[in-house]
Amino acid sequence: MSSRTVNLKNTRPEISSITINDCMSADEHFQNSVLRPVIKLQSELLIEVFKNYVVKHKSVFYDLSLQKRMDYIENAVQKDMKFRNSIKGMIIGLFTVDEYLIYIKNSSALNKRMMNIVKERLLSNIQLFEKPDLLAAV
Repeated sequence: MSSRTVNLKNTRPEISSITINDCMSADEHFQNSVLRPVIKLQSELLIEVFKNYVVKHKSVFYDLSLQKRMDYIENAVQKDMKFRNSIKGMIIGLFTVDEYLIYIKNSSALNKRMMNIVKERLLSNIQLFEKPDLLAAV
C-alpha cells in the first residue's frame, strides 16, 4: 500500500455509528466506508466554503427565513454546478487511487449520495451561517 493511501486512510475519522455488512449494495458500502468519513473530515472546510459562497452571492442568504435558508442550501448543493463541482473536488481529492477507480465506475449515483450527505451536513450546521459582524454593520 502506498504511503499516500495509508496517510489518507489514517487521516479519516472513524464514525462509530456506521455499519458495514455483506447485505449492502456496493454504492452503500462505498458511501459508508469512504464518502461519510471523507465528508466528515472536510466538514469545517465545507462550512467555510459555503459561507464564502453566500458572501459571493451578495449575502441574500442572511435575509431569508429559516425554511428559505434550507432551500437555498439545497439549491446551492444540487443545482449550482460550479459550486457542486468545487465540493466534489474537495471530496474526490481525498480518495485513494483504488477508491477513485471504484468511484468512476458509478460516479453518477455516488455523486448523488455525496451531495445528499454534504447537503445534510450543511443543514445540520445551519446555525453557523449567521451574518458576520463585518456585514452586519453595513
